[in-house]
Amino acid sequence: MLSASPSWSLLYPQADQRAHSAELADAMQRVCDSGSYILGVEVAAFEREYAAFLGAAEVVGVASGTDAIELMLRALEIGAGSRVVVPAFAPSAVAAGVTRSGAEPVFADIERDTFTLCPASLDALLRSPRGYGVKAAVVVHLYGHPADWAGLQRVADEHGIVLLEDCAQAHGARWHGRMVGTLGRAVAFSFYPTKNLAALGDAGAVATNDAVLAERLRMIRQYGWRQRHVSECAGVNSRMDELQAAVLRVKLGALRANIEQRRKLAAQYDARLGGSRVVTAPRVRKGCEHAYHQYVVRAERRDALMKHLQQEQIPAAVHYPLPLHRQPAFGGSQDSLLESERAAEMVISLPLHPYMSEDAVETVCEAMERFGHA
Repeated sequence: MLSASPSWSLLYPQADQRAHSAELADAMQRVCDSGSYILGVEVAAFEREYAAFLGAAEVVGVASGTDAIELMLRALEIGAGSRVVVPAFAPSAVAAGVTRSGAEPVFADIERDTFTLCPASLDALLRSPRGYGVKAAVVVHLYGHPADWAGLQRVADEHGIVLLEDCAQAHGARWHGRMVGTLGRAVAFSFYPTKNLAALGDAGAVATNDAVLAERLRMIRQYGWRQRHVSECAGVNSRMDELQAAVLRVKLGALRANIEQRRKLAAQYDARLGGSRVVTAPRVRKGCEHAYHQYVVRAERRDALMKHLQQEQIPAAVHYPLPLHRQPAFGGSQDSLLESERAAEMVISLPLHPYMSEDAVETVCEAMERFGHA
């Protein structure tokens, strides 16, 4: 368990690696001894096991979560000349993956309480001139909170666009009993070392219930090959390696228990921060089960609070400081997407991972109380 001392000496993902050290050592040695290091038996086994965890028909391992977004769009033949809607408040990797596919990202606003794509904003965008050429929307289950899938699906059906999921932060989250990652036509996952399900480097996957789409994804991830050295379509090199797959297989066995521990610690935060004068605790939509990749609060005096927490040696962070529509790489638009802009000015991610102690949560809450009384 993580010490509640101000040093915070054992942080995630280091704590995650230590918790599985013996199993990871065995898995890595197994790969080293195998003589097969890319797209071998470990990758195939992880794809089967993760598909079973999700309740999805197919999982295709790729090199990163950003690649997963690019490849699922390419497999759907959504590229140059097409537009793809992305929530303006999200990691830049989402928009980067869209751009790499050849499509143009366009931005809609988020819901205030959940930080996820707002159905009304999506509808307004699709009815505006900016909606011309939109073929799909990438729905980001940000911080581990499922988006309003029913509301978004109604809008998508009305306008004839495809809904895709970005579950990079939402491994194990549920929407009305259904695992996120099984809702959209295709779904991108990241297994970056800080994720709920974490590799020891970059790795990602695309999940889908469409066997034909999965086969196309497998071709695109390796030069367009169906037969070795014969490219049937334009492909790339985005292959999951055996080492990362073996690591993920070890950690997948602990994922459900780790998410339950995240929820337990989040509930402790909720109880302590419910009446806070300093921050507003996150809210969870009815029917949703949050995976708590991040525990994110709002603070009116965010920058001052961040400075205070840093002085107290609390490893808080800001995810994310600038909405995508304002970033130079994606057009630097001055259009007003009010909730995305408010969130960027107010959010703080408090420390939360399954190896923290309850005392560590108390340490964070007490530090915020001192700020409130200063």
